Amino acid sequence: MQFAYNDEQQMLRDSVERFGVEEWNPADRLKRLADVGEGAAQRWARMAELGWLMLPIAEADGGLGGGPIEVMAVMEGVGRYLMTDAYVTHCVLAPALMAGGGDHCRALLEKIGAGEVRIAAALIEDAGFDTMPIATVASADGDGFRLTGAKEHVEDGADADWYLVSARAAVTSGEHAGASLFLVPRHADGLVVQRFRSVDGHRHCSLELVDVAGIPVGAIGEAADRIDAALDRAIVAHLAEAVGSMEAAVDATLDYVRTRQQFGAPIGSFQVVQHKVVDMSVACEEARALTLVAASQLASGGDASSLIAAAKVRVAQCGIAVAQQAVQLHGGVGTSEELVVSHHLRRQMMLDLAHGDRDHHKARFAELTR
Repeated sequence: MQFAYNDEQQMLRDSVERFGVEEWNPADRLKRLADVGEGAAQRWARMAELGWLMLPIAEADGGLGGGPIEVMAVMEGVGRYLMTDAYVTHCVLAPALMAGGGDHCRALLEKIGAGEVRIAAALIEDAGFDTMPIATVASADGDGFRLTGAKEHVEDGADADWYLVSARAAVTSGEHAGASLFLVPRHADGLVVQRFRSVDGHRHCSLELVDVAGIPVGAIGEAADRIDAALDRAIVAHLAEAVGSMEAAVDATLDYVRTRQQFGAPIGSFQVVQHKVVDMSVACEEARALTLVAASQLASGGDASSLIAAAKVRVAQCGIAVAQQAVQLHGGVGTSEELVVSHHLRRQMMLDLAHGDRDHHKARFAELTR
């Protein structure tokens, strides 16, 4: 398919490229991963100044109203430079869950766009990927609600100031019945946050809630569709990130095979190596085409869920295959911390798991198309 960014989208993409070169140079990657304090805060503030944080937020909520294609322009650069700044979680998923959620949400969305607040979605309760049914219970307490339950995995939640917690607000039958969303501040009484770092350097957490006060987001009992729609947006953003990471891994591999000498010649001159690099390039093009179709369908407002599920499966397959091949062509050094292709492989593995792995989305695709 033929596709080109318009002038504004290309300017956005170029700004991400410049930021990546300056802030996420591969030579400084290990240092950046170790710096989760002042340096990380400065990077986030600069991203806010560039307008990226308010890009996916609706204009009615103080944002720029950017759509999936604009987010894709950002996420390609995020993937190419393996930025661990949690853009999808805090700036795509959270605003999608909070859109139209009331005055309190609108005030927080303005702070997200300004880089003053980070909000993570706490939707997963067990070792799987299903967001329904919900076991966490929201009990009415006067004019408010009290939440009790646990969330197994909160993506990029270690540094969040607020959590968007899904809970069941009524004892009713059906896995979607009573599904609601609540805002919970990081220091709320009864909230226990267990932080951990994944293999790709991102900082996640799990939550335990015991009689924690929560602020409702939107109508009580009607959050199921809101959650599904928001996750679709987050998945498409991660697809673009995977494409950027794949292309960077191919570029790094091409540089290596053109200079690495064996038997008196660059290994890139050997036919078997050329075939492998061609396969990697074809996989990148396939992943890019699928991502463009998914983003375009989502931007058009049509029903994109089955298409997104299919794209999630195939892009994950391509991403892991490309990254594995990049490591293999580099030889043993490809697995080292110091070489960036090993970090691309780790990120591709985690992107496969983000918001549902391949098996999860195969089952979802089958259910949506039957």
